[in-house]
Amino acid sequence: MSWIHTKTLWPRSSSRTNPKNTSMSSTGIPTAPITLAVIGCGQRGSSYAVYALDQPHQCKVVAIAEPRVNTRTLFAKAHAVDDTLVFNTWQDLLKASAETLEAVGKRLADAVIVAVHDHMHKEVVLAFAQQGYHILCEKPMATNLRDLVEMEKAINEAKIIFGMGHVLRYSPYTKAVTEVVRCGQLGELVNAVHVEPVGYFHFAHSYVRGNWAKEAESSFSLMTKSCHDIDLLCHWLSPATPTRVSSFGSLHHFKKDRKPKAAGSATRCFECPIENECPYSAKKIYLDPVSHGDTSWPACTLVDGIPDIENITGALHNGPYGKCVYESDNDVCDHQVVNIEFSSGATAAFTMVAYTSLICQRQTRLHFTHGEIVGDMSKFTVTDFRTGKRTAHYPANEGGGHGGGDLGLIRAFIDAVRAGDQSVLGVNVGEILTSHLTVFAAEESRKEGNVVDCAQYEKAVRLELSQ
Repeated sequence: MSWIHTKTLWPRSSSRTNPKNTSMSSTGIPTAPITLAVIGCGQRGSSYAVYALDQPHQCKVVAIAEPRVNTRTLFAKAHAVDDTLVFNTWQDLLKASAETLEAVGKRLADAVIVAVHDHMHKEVVLAFAQQGYHILCEKPMATNLRDLVEMEKAINEAKIIFGMGHVLRYSPYTKAVTEVVRCGQLGELVNAVHVEPVGYFHFAHSYVRGNWAKEAESSFSLMTKSCHDIDLLCHWLSPATPTRVSSFGSLHHFKKDRKPKAAGSATRCFECPIENECPYSAKKIYLDPVSHGDTSWPACTLVDGIPDIENITGALHNGPYGKCVYESDNDVCDHQVVNIEFSSGATAAFTMVAYTSLICQRQTRLHFTHGEIVGDMSKFTVTDFRTGKRTAHYPANEGGGHGGGDLGLIRAFIDAVRAGDQSVLGVNVGEILTSHLTVFAAEESRKEGNVVDCAQYEKAVRLELSQ
């Protein structure tokens, strides 16, 4: 198994260039672009790195580490990375950086983007933090409690700028909602209801057949899919903090005892007699779109390089993405609810569910003492109970993934690095740890069947890890 996410999104060519390749500081003095090393050139690494192509005066990718040959070659070519700074592994990049630091007192880049597989985040972040790199790390921060606490400690000690891939915070939509929440025009936020509709074939792709299917090899699905949803709730309800958490959920459908009898002994879609009736058919999800010229996600994640019909067909015959979803080796929840009580007395209810036609188009209701906000990630309506006025908001989407959140995050990270100011990101590593601990507490509640006291839970975790 590759140590990098297998999802791939090829960087698009920039249509906007700056011939001087400079940006302006607040004093009007030209400044050089922030230089980046990208560790993991799959979908997430590429999604952030697109900013360097579109805004070369803001940042530039100067080094990469990626083990897959075609993915590495295409990424390096797109960003014109010098051959001497193209590495197969992050360890090779780290070693070269250490040698450069020792020889000339300078790192290879100003910052690194860490987009390796989730369980590798700790070792990569700790290694580059020790060399003083500013770091943007893809979500989740860590897949176990020990790694999470060790990373917080190392980041604080290194005094670096640290960005977390909680991209939902940074979309134009979320920023517009947050502005209404913070201005106080609707009174106090008392309750939030938030739904993450994962999408039936998205869940089958990522959490049944894909890299996040088994908890032991990644983490539980609430963490890998929805940690930034819980973070968003914590963000909107801050400065209040979570006090109690409860959760319920299970793996309900994607298991062998749910397999249709008519499928017989078939273990792969190509040999299944009822494949054309199955909503989770690998042929429908991957091969049919490619046959019509659509080589984007999710088909592009199946192969190293640009996908075509021959390569996708081979992957479906031989790899995990062609397996029957009822015969796959998966164990993470396909539906889960989380209830959170905050120190202000406010409450939040979150639902993550696989069985939706919507793909990650969250729906949110925020209930205030004097009004409400109802939104769906692209538009929201504000109702003021005192005046009866209802106002619709349609925040402009600048493009990119997560409603512009990918672009918003990398832009904020670059700005924070340039300013040397963590507050530009609107969050610090302690707050990131708190929202992650809330997710871990919710999973403990689900497994143990109890209500978890958040303060006691964190105290117990830190005590256990200190021994």
